[in-house]
Amino acid sequence: MRAPLPTPLVAVEVATTLRRGVPAVLVAFAGDPARPGPGAGEGPLPDEVTGKAGTTSKVAGTWYAGVGDGEVADWRKAGAALVRALHGDAEHGGPTSYDVRLPRDLPPAAAEAFTLGAALGGYRYKITGAEEPKRVKSLRLVTAPELADAVRRAGTLAAATALSRDLANAPSNVKDPAWLASAAVRAAQGVPGLRVEVRDERWLAAHDFGGVLAVGGGSSRPPRLVELTWEGEANAPHLVLVGKGITFDTGGISIKPADGMHLMRTDMSGGAAVVSALVAIARLGLPIRVTGLVPAAENHVSGSAYRPGDVIKHYGGKTTEVTNTDAEGRLVLADALAYAVDTLKPDHLVDVATLTGAMKVTLGLRTGGLFATDDDLARRVAEAGRAAGEQWWRMPLPEDLAEDVRSDIADVRQCPPGPGGITAALFLKEFTGGVPWAHLDIAGPARADKTYDEVVPGATGFAARTLVELAASWGGGGADTIG
Repeated sequence: MRAPLPTPLVAVEVATTLRRGVPAVLVAFAGDPARPGPGAGEGPLPDEVTGKAGTTSKVAGTWYAGVGDGEVADWRKAGAALVRALHGDAEHGGPTSYDVRLPRDLPPAAAEAFTLGAALGGYRYKITGAEEPKRVKSLRLVTAPELADAVRRAGTLAAATALSRDLANAPSNVKDPAWLASAAVRAAQGVPGLRVEVRDERWLAAHDFGGVLAVGGGSSRPPRLVELTWEGEANAPHLVLVGKGITFDTGGISIKPADGMHLMRTDMSGGAAVVSALVAIARLGLPIRVTGLVPAAENHVSGSAYRPGDVIKHYGGKTTEVTNTDAEGRLVLADALAYAVDTLKPDHLVDVATLTGAMKVTLGLRTGGLFATDDDLARRVAEAGRAAGEQWWRMPLPEDLAEDVRSDIADVRQCPPGPGGITAALFLKEFTGGVPWAHLDIAGPARADKTYDEVVPGATGFAARTLVELAASWGGGGADTIG
């Protein structure tokens, strides 16, 4: 069995004229009554059309998409809702291509947001022997030609999000560390200037990646380290991104409850975001230098699994006392962070991981936790998130809790007492070597159980677009806020 990769998305492009014989979609702004967009004529809109963002109506054969007050976020909702409605219509024999009439003075950020929503709102990941349902294949946005660049850029960001979803959604009987590494290699093929190296368990042992080897030691499917390199420009800052790549997490000997364990196929969402971001950064040709590291392992239960009470030695020599084998993500990240500091000499270091259930409790399921040692880096991440349509909330790294990371029998202990998301971040900070560093905990928003905006149930691809926008904040080519 093969997991589908990549999932096809609706193609979106800009045109200046309507096609003969192709149905047109009109937009409507919220109001009392709703206000028509281009092409709706002079008369009032049908009563069924409210213009509320994210609503769609089909009246007398014509589709209307509500764009609310025309805020940037409203356009993203509108694109997603429209495509979901058109997919449903296509399944019952409706058309598979439409022209969408948009205002000619639409801001580029709004065009980008609408495109992003339209490309991702109908995302569907399913492994099935049944015939695929009929779906909408393309939208042409009939508007000013100057918006074409924004629409193309949105397509690249949407593809990054979709690839991240694909990698995280893939079932773990297919997806092991070797599969994830080969998927990264395939995703990078044909992208000029993007290199990928894959290191196996022998290389990891020779270079003392004790955290990765301990976590992966209980599985018959050995760990890998994936390194993606985008050179950018020679004198540009060097950004290193590290993503947790746990391809399945039983919890190890500290085994998880059965309820919800099936969702642990998405426990490599941080690694998926890093792989996808590197591909998008290279496709956009951003001048900043970026390296992506994905330590990949399967946390399993067997006679060779690591134990609570073990002491492991990480890359660089620091030792950790293991107290809970279900807190495995921080152990593989520690190796990769230490390796990055020692060998890659980054100017900025960012890790992203589905790390702690505590962060889900703290921030819910739509906001990522942001920890940072550097105020400028924290600001850049938050602004990148706003540009990407992804929410972040900065969390503290209090000094009074830092001492709790110390261990009596090793240098540090894996699970200090106290607030779990914060103490996990303080553990990781021990391996960052004083480099400006941010830790992104996406345990909440990496998965969704219901549809909202451009998100559908399953892996969300959260953080991939933020990482691209973060890279763009140094290298140019960034977007205005897309909501």
